[in-house]
Amino acid sequence: MQEKKTYTFEEAYEATLNYFDGDALAARVWVSKYAMKDGMGHIYEQTPTDMHRRIAHEIARIETNYPHPLTAEEVFALLDHFRYIIPAGSPMTGIGNDHQIASLSNCFVIGIDGDADSYGAIMRLDEEQVQLMKRRGGVGHDLSQIRPKGTPVNNSALTSTGLVPFMERFSNSTREVAQDGRRGALMLSVSIKHPDAGAFIDAKMEEGKVTGANVSVRISDEFMRAAAENGYFTQQFPVDSDHPWVRKEISARKLWEKIVHNAWKSAEPASPTAMRTWDSGRPAPTPAARYHSVPTTVAVCSHSTSTPTSSTPSLPRRISTSTPSVDMLRWPSASWTTS
Repeated sequence: MQEKKTYTFEEAYEATLNYFDGDALAARVWVSKYAMKDGMGHIYEQTPTDMHRRIAHEIARIETNYPHPLTAEEVFALLDHFRYIIPAGSPMTGIGNDHQIASLSNCFVIGIDGDADSYGAIMRLDEEQVQLMKRRGGVGHDLSQIRPKGTPVNNSALTSTGLVPFMERFSNSTREVAQDGRRGALMLSVSIKHPDAGAFIDAKMEEGKVTGANVSVRISDEFMRAAAENGYFTQQFPVDSDHPWVRKEISARKLWEKIVHNAWKSAEPASPTAMRTWDSGRPAPTPAARYHSVPTTVAVCSHSTSTPTSSTPSLPRRISTSTPSVDMLRWPSASWTTS
């Protein structure tokens, strides 16, 4: 069996620097993250041209299973120099790579079917998160299924600790997982209807807490109208039940002010369903218009609502350094954004 040619980092870097017309950052990032390597660190691709050849040959192999298949050269012509098709990072790394077991998708939304409010379900979710992350996948999941703090449980603890300690658990799992020299990527979300939503929103305000995750709050029209009218909003658990066994009324305006303040101070939490206008000024479509199923959470590379296995666009970045005023709020025609 013929041994494949390998390159030193310096050889690949110099060739790639020339490929990118002297762009040192692009060259360094490509060699470090996307050139095909094995577990010993041997580099098998000198420039993105080699990567595009690898991807093209693997796609052409699959194409032969279908009528009118594209050839490897036809696929390569679309990829070459990132001309017409620019794959995401995981496909660039994983397609045709026989040295690593890697995901071919950048991001995943995961969850537990059925009753997810148990320690066993939480452990299974943690295991699924880690298994995806070790294969280069970013993960998003929702914590609204975890019962709120102080509610009864059928074990020696007697009452639930709520969802915040589990935020720390999932965050720590993320920090433990190495992805080609970098840690995992995680997005945690919760419904604004959850009684622990306020604690969730504050969880990252303490330095050193939940450092392995980004956080996002799923905000409803009902909540935003209550905030605009300075009214009350009912939180409950289970959040989607017609017969909840936990209910509490809160000031929607005060919780909204907390979200705005924390997002201004620390850039979190995100509010995926709250944003009504993009930077362009065009109205953003509502979740109901974009999805046939109920949105449950967000993918880590996205701040748009998602259902399992979704991949969605990113939210515009925060553009102001001053604290937004709640008086700006006009729902549903608001012109603010959160990040």
